[in-house]
Amino acid sequence: MNEPSRRDFLATTAAVGAASLIAPHGFGAWESLQSAAPGKVINIGLIGAGGRGSGAANDSLSINPNVRIVAIADLDVERAKGVRDALAEAHNMKDGKEVAKRVDVPDDRIFGGLDGYQKVLAMKDVDLVILATCPGFRPIHITAAVAARKHVFAEKPVCVDVAGYHACCAAHDKAQAQGTTIVTGTQYRRQTSFVEGIQKIREGMIGEVVGMTARYCSNGIWYRERKPGMSDMEYQINNWMHFIWLSGDQAAEQAVHNIDVIHWVMGGPPVRAFSSGSRWNRPADSEMWDSVSCDFEFADGRIASFTGRHWNNADNQLDNVVYGSKGIAYLRAFDGGTLITDRNGKELFKIAGSLGAAYREEHKQLVDAISNGRQIVELRQTAEASMMAIMARESAYSGQIATWDFMVNKSKLDLWPKSMSIPGDAPKPFVRKPGEYRLQ
Repeated sequence: MNEPSRRDFLATTAAVGAASLIAPHGFGAWESLQSAAPGKVINIGLIGAGGRGSGAANDSLSINPNVRIVAIADLDVERAKGVRDALAEAHNMKDGKEVAKRVDVPDDRIFGGLDGYQKVLAMKDVDLVILATCPGFRPIHITAAVAARKHVFAEKPVCVDVAGYHACCAAHDKAQAQGTTIVTGTQYRRQTSFVEGIQKIREGMIGEVVGMTARYCSNGIWYRERKPGMSDMEYQINNWMHFIWLSGDQAAEQAVHNIDVIHWVMGGPPVRAFSSGSRWNRPADSEMWDSVSCDFEFADGRIASFTGRHWNNADNQLDNVVYGSKGIAYLRAFDGGTLITDRNGKELFKIAGSLGAAYREEHKQLVDAISNGRQIVELRQTAEASMMAIMARESAYSGQIATWDFMVNKSKLDLWPKSMSIPGDAPKPFVRKPGEYRLQ
């Protein structure tokens, strides 16, 4: 199947897409579910049946009594069927007997190939779509879903280049105008420890915010070897983390969570980014860097410093620290909770964290908004956080200062292939080298 360029797609709202190929993880127990509430059942189409997509579907089924999965699209039909069966086992069965039909996906509602997502969007009874393919496809899938007047859950990041950022901003405005809801997978925004901690910062508990650090420093990342017979396109999509047009590199794909916290605390995007980084420990065909460190400078002169890296046998650090004139707030990742102290270390505020609850809460708020007619459209803020990650990455790649004005008003960065087919050719991998690679 040959497909048009993204620019052609954005002009005609005909899109290409593909689903991530990560194996699904385990699901919650049936006993955690409530019986279906009265009122309309919201039908969900899952686009991208990998680990994050299957996890998001499970989270929505676990927290919302009035939803049901009715369609799945993934490049790999057999994998989609496996996810369907696992979800059905978790949510339709008890003691070996079917007690519900919360996962109602017959084989003819499982769609493979690059155009599978289009078939889900064409289904009139699908109210909401979960978009969880590899990130490079996100702007195209979001744009098509909004054009189809579907409500959307879009995993992070929502874009990996400038063209995708503009597509997301346009989709945000269209969704807002037509009354459809978009919630994004920046779960810290719904984690109680972050929400209450940042509220305390807003109330002045640490005085004036003077700066902050955000870190996503972990060990290695997965890499999938090429299987015999794979075309270049199949291989890159399967091994998508290592190709920038698909993942956006670590700064966009993973550390966007921390960069979004910078956006949240600082009240919006920076005016410029100055970055550096390294690449010395990746597989030969990987485009990823090992590390990116960035100083984001804001209009009032404050600096927020981000550090991201994948180094084996090194210390991990994934937290965010906000420095104020009177105190310090430690916004810790995962289940670490939030601690706020004065400048002498005296505890002022402490709250536990639960990342699992935050994953479920984003789906609860999404479904509640649809059910109650209280629209949420938060795509632009996540597009801005994704653009900050792109700024950091591009500044490191080039060795140049990346300004917000240049990136959003002048940059022509568009990583999407001019055509796609399965099987088929893919963009030729290359490692960006500062001084040779330039901002574009």
